[in-house]
Amino acid sequence: MARRMPDQMAVAFPSGRDGAGQVKYATYTFSQLDQRSDQLAHGLDAVGVTRGMRAVLMVKPSLEFFALTFALFKAGIVPVMVDPGMGMGNLGQCLKEAEPEAFIGITKAHVARKILGWAKESCHKMITVGPRLFWGGQTLKQVAHVGDVVMELNGGEGMCVAPEPADAAAILFTSGSTGVPKGVVYTHGIFQDQVRKLKAVYGIEPGDIDLPTFPLFALFAPALGMSSVIPDMDFTKPGSVDPEKIIEAVKHYQVTNMFGSPALIRRVGFWGREHGVKLPSLKRVISAGAPAREDSLRAFSSMLNPDTQIFTPYGATEALPVASIGSHQVLNKTAALTADGKGVCVGRPVDGIDVRIIDITDQPIGDWSDAGQLPVGEIGEIVVKGDNVTREYFKREESTRLAKIPDGESFWHRMGDVGYFDEKGDLWFCGRKTHRVICGQKAKGGDLTHFTIPVESVFNTHPDVFRTALVGVEIEGLPKPVLCVELNPNVAETRRPEIEKELLKLGGQRSLTADVKTILFHPSFPVDIRHNSKIFREKLTVWATEQLQ
Repeated sequence: MARRMPDQMAVAFPSGRDGAGQVKYATYTFSQLDQRSDQLAHGLDAVGVTRGMRAVLMVKPSLEFFALTFALFKAGIVPVMVDPGMGMGNLGQCLKEAEPEAFIGITKAHVARKILGWAKESCHKMITVGPRLFWGGQTLKQVAHVGDVVMELNGGEGMCVAPEPADAAAILFTSGSTGVPKGVVYTHGIFQDQVRKLKAVYGIEPGDIDLPTFPLFALFAPALGMSSVIPDMDFTKPGSVDPEKIIEAVKHYQVTNMFGSPALIRRVGFWGREHGVKLPSLKRVISAGAPAREDSLRAFSSMLNPDTQIFTPYGATEALPVASIGSHQVLNKTAALTADGKGVCVGRPVDGIDVRIIDITDQPIGDWSDAGQLPVGEIGEIVVKGDNVTREYFKREESTRLAKIPDGESFWHRMGDVGYFDEKGDLWFCGRKTHRVICGQKAKGGDLTHFTIPVESVFNTHPDVFRTALVGVEIEGLPKPVLCVELNPNVAETRRPEIEKELLKLGGQRSLTADVKTILFHPSFPVDIRHNSKIFREKLTVWATEQLQ
């Protein structure tokens, strides 16, 4: 891109506001991003952060975040990406497992590293972005200066190692929505295939202007030839974003592509519809992290051109994208089926990836021949195979053994989700495998299994309900399904007894939900820090158990 369009904007980052209150942006062109990342790559290599080393990157979204990330790739250094919001305990455990040899972070991150002893056994190279206090190593300013010297000696030659496709490119930690986050090993080949698939699925072209509201996805924009406009927001709280600031950025740069979690799409969409906002520049909107609700899609769609869609890719840190669906299909066809308890349609698998449904088991599967494949319409475990599917977790052999199924020279990844294919070839998502509620006995023998998404979707149709979560709680010695309910804002507490009766009546109209006899009202569901959309059902299970004791 630096060669093809050197003066095209690569990244824009908010740098304050002018006297009129309008946001100001600091920018890199593709040429400037290329030069800055070359400078830092040479500098890092010269101070001893070299090819093959693992380096924690704890830098806030900024121009330097982009320059450093691409510098690490150019130098063949493996960045370790973690969400600070995963909690101090999880963060320390993840960094201990990753065994980074270098720590590149802002001053605050280094202070925490010293106080909490993060990766103290493995880290021996320290780079500080900002003021350096009582620790050793270099500042980013010093690294850049060394890089300038090296480049001058090399006649201005840039730096870019030539990795093999199987070489480790990065370690990205999962959100931890179902346990301690795991480090997913990405290779250069996987990243390249992801870029190809995303470009093909969504028709992304060089020259598009992207508004990413999740920092890691922001890095894909320059790789796809898009200009990345970073919005003025707290990236750890997408569900509480200021809609005006998002809309301001879209209008200022005439953004054509936008990424946002379902929580952000909902907040911005409802505000935009209420205030009659139109965003005609947007050609596509992509939402990931959890299924987007029908009312959220309708609200956000009101701001878009009639032919512009909100796409929901299905996938995970370990495999993305797997499938994709557009809002036209959801709103016109599948939303009604979701409300009827059929699950959430996530669309057709993308080209180049194989998706199958197998028997549900919580045990490792030693060989693909041992996995029983299920027919169309039957709910089972979703497994995938393709060039964009990661092979292993870093230093988590047992987790890798549980998640991967050997198949000759290749392997299948177990998504940890349950779902099914319909007769048209669309994939339907029915929840996390670990969240299924097994209780009671079927009339003809055997355990009765409730899958979360189909059951919850029925109850979510109640006009006063914001969202629900099905959990399993032991009541009088027997496991029972319990529905946790979060009501819409401003619903009076005095309405709860009446709403409870209405929900029980609603559930009793379908065999799918008839066994749900216990309802608990929760003030605000615990959700993941990354997208503010994934419900921590494990925490709700503990809470529900306490309420019923």
